[in-house]
Amino acid sequence: MSNLDQKKKAEKFRALHSKADPLLLVNVWDVASARVVEQAGFPAIATSSAGVAFAHGFPDGQKIRADQMIAAIGRIADSVDLPLTADVEAGYGDKPEDAARTAHQVIEAGAIGMNLEDATADAAAPLVELPLQLEKIHAIRENVGKSHVPLVLNARTDVYLLQVGDPAKRYDETVKRLHAFRDAGADCVFVPGLRDAPTIGRLVADLGCPVNILAVPGSSSVAELSALGVKRISLGSGPMRATLGLLRRLATEVKTRGTYGAMEDAPSYAEVNRLMS
Repeated sequence: MSNLDQKKKAEKFRALHSKADPLLLVNVWDVASARVVEQAGFPAIATSSAGVAFAHGFPDGQKIRADQMIAAIGRIADSVDLPLTADVEAGYGDKPEDAARTAHQVIEAGAIGMNLEDATADAAAPLVELPLQLEKIHAIRENVGKSHVPLVLNARTDVYLLQVGDPAKRYDETVKRLHAFRDAGADCVFVPGLRDAPTIGRLVADLGCPVNILAVPGSSSVAELSALGVKRISLGSGPMRATLGLLRRLATEVKTRGTYGAMEDAPSYAEVNRLMS
């Protein structure tokens, strides 16, 4: 893919964050899932880092090697015509130059966006120190500026997801971090784990930039989140895990009942074969 094509995709993807309706991202983990989402008529594709890791036999949390993750992103990017944004966890390294290198690899793989989280996988210090996280964002921006592809950066904080600190102080800590991420160059900010509708509305108003919400069973509907001003809604590893749930139900049905009803809604062999062509 030429830099010009990637630039156009990046510009298209960034513009999707400023439309009246929120950008909906059904996260994928391989070529087949990406093709299904593309065929369903969505305007963009997003990977799930957990989904990709699970599919390769790893737990989530930067356990998969960076080159394996980048290779999976590249295969997906090559398989779809839509803009692709990649979840690359915390950037696969502790230093700003690690995050910058990963951003460069994301672009080289054919993607035009990336997620960067601030989780450390260290229970004693669950979040990256804010100054270091800002250095990572600045390094990404400096590196990307040399590529001529305007990478769309979605900067994530896990304050709510990991339930960090005093519950009464989580909102203020989240706002502080996301404000800083925005000012450092993030195009969108992401706060997984936040489900309370009034708090989401307050956050959107306080930040004044596109906010990404992770939708899970029991979350507010797309229409409700849109009314709160949310500009991006993603499903994370949910679609991949839901697929595993279907496989588990199918296996249980065959083993316990000797029937095959769970496969009734599956696309035909011919349809999938055409989808992969």
